[in-house]
Amino acid sequence: MTEWNLPWTAGCRCDRLRMRITEAPIITLACHCAGCQRMSASAFSLSLLVPASGFEVTAGEAVIGGLHGPTRHFHCDHCKTWAFTRPEGMDGFVNVRATMLDDHAWFVPFVETCRSEGFPWANTGATHSFPNIPSSESYGPIVAEFQQRGARPGR
Repeated sequence: MTEWNLPWTAGCRCDRLRMRITEAPIITLACHCAGCQRMSASAFSLSLLVPASGFEVTAGEAVIGGLHGPTRHFHCDHCKTWAFTRPEGMDGFVNVRATMLDDHAWFVPFVETCRSEGFPWANTGATHSFPNIPSSESYGPIVAEFQQRGARPGR
């Protein structure tokens, strides 16, 4: 496996909310669901799923935004940038928006979800594409493949 060049730093648009990632992502993804489209004001959201133990907010305050439901979407308290999500039922993980990374030039989504809700012209080039959110059982082989072939800094 190629070195990940960790730790990584990340920040919101105004840079008051700062984050640090110290563990390699499990997978990178794009989500085309209507909720992500609306929250990102774009055709899809881009995320890295990282272990919660390898993620910390180092400055500023992250506040819950979005629907305020069981999946908690965190935003910068000042500029309201959608920075990360703590998915329902996945307490050991954090979905960090890829665009928050100070160096995100290497990022390529390995998986894209909810293509059935996406714009027909919005193609990410992801290795795996699903019309909806796949079952958690489907992710095992995909995660293993990502660990071998997925994009990473310097690759």
